[in-house]
Amino acid sequence: MNLKDCHNFEDFKKLAKKKLPSPIFHYIDGGSDDEVTLNRNTEAFNDYDLIPNVLNDVSNIDMSTTVLGEKIDFPLFPSATAMHRLYHHEGERASARAVEKMGTIFGTSTMGTVSIEEIGQINKGPKSFQLYIHKDRGLTDNLLERCKKAGFTSLCLTVDTVVAGNRERDRRTGFTTPPKLTLANIIHMTEKGSSIDKSVIDYINEQFDPAMNWKDAEYCVKKWNGPFALKGVMSVEDAKKAIDIGCTAVIVSNHGGRQLDGSRAPFDQLAEIVDAVGDKIEVILDGGVRRGTHVLKALSLGAKACSFGKGYLFALAAGGQKGVEKILANMKTEINRDMKLMGCRTLKELNRSKIIHRRN
Repeated sequence: MNLKDCHNFEDFKKLAKKKLPSPIFHYIDGGSDDEVTLNRNTEAFNDYDLIPNVLNDVSNIDMSTTVLGEKIDFPLFPSATAMHRLYHHEGERASARAVEKMGTIFGTSTMGTVSIEEIGQINKGPKSFQLYIHKDRGLTDNLLERCKKAGFTSLCLTVDTVVAGNRERDRRTGFTTPPKLTLANIIHMTEKGSSIDKSVIDYINEQFDPAMNWKDAEYCVKKWNGPFALKGVMSVEDAKKAIDIGCTAVIVSNHGGRQLDGSRAPFDQLAEIVDAVGDKIEVILDGGVRRGTHVLKALSLGAKACSFGKGYLFALAAGGQKGVEKILANMKTEINRDMKLMGCRTLKELNRSKIIHRRN
């Protein structure tokens, strides 16, 4: 099996499983506790059906959209995820090149394994930095300033990881040594991602601030002073507060089912959040996206775009830059074909008339 045999998410997952050490594969693949939420994130899409229109001229399809202040070629982008060099020796370098080539937004994590500055040199397209608020506020400020200088176009504050989720699969597989992080490594974002003396779980629990609150988030919004997404929003109440503190987007996400097991799937919660705030703030769907039809369903309910994590990490492990390019190309092709089959020429034509809950 090789990249040419990878036609969908499951294919990339199978190839990644062949190439990665078991604990690292399961670190990508797993969720928290009983993984109920992890599985529900994708299953939720199956409760809704698309309603196509026929006899529309679909010879020209426009999949482009503007999200987080940037125009992108199609309404999907990779979520910012940690430690890419754990999955492939080129790590974020490969991912950043692939994403720029495919014309969408590249996200890099506070827990990345390639420096902010190098990413800024590699990728000249839209870039979003995923920020965590640390107990050391000086570190948070330092990261913001470095992102501005490196040409990042938006900021994403992740707010659902004040402590690490209970990822029992990692305990079973012995995932304890690879991505260890020190405060110094995070500050400098060097290539020394493998010479660390803290586990990821320890780093999150010791360095991320559980006292983080709305005032801290508002401080970051004002200090950044540009397109700003709050990631991990799952309630209408919090989406409204995000508007109040000046955010330009909310990312409806439960961290890929890796934090609070038993929490609602993002797609299940999407319509309610869109109905409440969708005319005031961009709503992005993150979680469980595996197919182009999943993207179309999210957009039909009012999302501006979608993001995904596991899929492109499996693709990175499977084939480095070419792997990430291939999964993005596959998804772009699916979205294009599915829009034609829906009779939709632009993303604006994807609306509530194109989707129905199966119970109705």
